[in-house]
Amino acid sequence: MALNRRHMIELAYALNTRRNELLDEIRNDVERARAEPYANLAGATPDTGDQAVADLIADVGEAEVTRDLGELRALQTALKRVSDGTYGQCVDCSEEIPFARMRAQPAAERCLACQERHEKTYKA
Repeated sequence: MALNRRHMIELAYALNTRRNELLDEIRNDVERARAEPYANLAGATPDTGDQAVADLIADVGEAEVTRDLGELRALQTALKRVSDGTYGQCVDCSEEIPFARMRAQPAAERCLACQERHEKTYKA
């Protein structure tokens, strides 16, 4: 069953809302990283334990931004598919992606069977 107009409006709203949330999160994370230089995290006279904690905090912050940027790219790609009229179609088999899946994962680009196949193929 193809997505009807109401479904498309609901999903486009969810995509835009999450996109705006992510932009705010990324902006805040970058501002926080700039405001908290590594030297502040490690302390004035850091020992190896302080340095390890500072490294961990910096790495986690970078990982969060990287994860958020990946999700943001997926959302922007989904919004492009909305404007192209291909949103809701699997990019691999061209079948319709069920509304329940799109509601749970609005940026989904594959049906469940193709997504499972994709994950098995590209595990690493």
